[in-house]
Amino acid sequence: MAETVKALVDGGKASAGPPLGPALGPLGVNIMQIINTINDKTKQFDGMKVPVKVIIDPKTKDFEIEVGTPPATSLILKELGLEKGSGSAGTHKIGDLTVDQAIKVAKMKYDNLLGKELKQKTKEIIGTCVSVGISVEGKTPQEIQKAIDEGEFDSKFQS
Repeated sequence: MAETVKALVDGGKASAGPPLGPALGPLGVNIMQIINTINDKTKQFDGMKVPVKVIIDPKTKDFEIEVGTPPATSLILKELGLEKGSGSAGTHKIGDLTVDQAIKVAKMKYDNLLGKELKQKTKEIIGTCVSVGISVEGKTPQEIQKAIDEGEFDSKFQS
């Protein structure tokens, strides 16, 4: 039966201290090897908390690391260099996201989004902007979603 250790670590900055060290120590694995692997896999999320799952085979001491992605809101705020969302999202806008930035965030969260294609996944990310108080391309997120449906940004979704 594999042992699983779940933790929330700073992207690219996991250390042998808590929460990982004390959890991994009793399992007899090479802690630094695991920490280095986690840091490699999470460095793109620098400055954000990232959920990590370490699955260890107690017999062979082999390990597998699954990295989750930070919440969409955190990725959007980081993209805009903001600390937190608007307290009153309906009336107070705190930033403006470009469609290209929304696509970048959608690619980061690709496996965790429900849409079939990048276009739908990007619309999900843009939808998140509503609750945070962020406009997209200077318009409301709803207007941009409609424009995406009408094919206005199709050139950006060609891969």
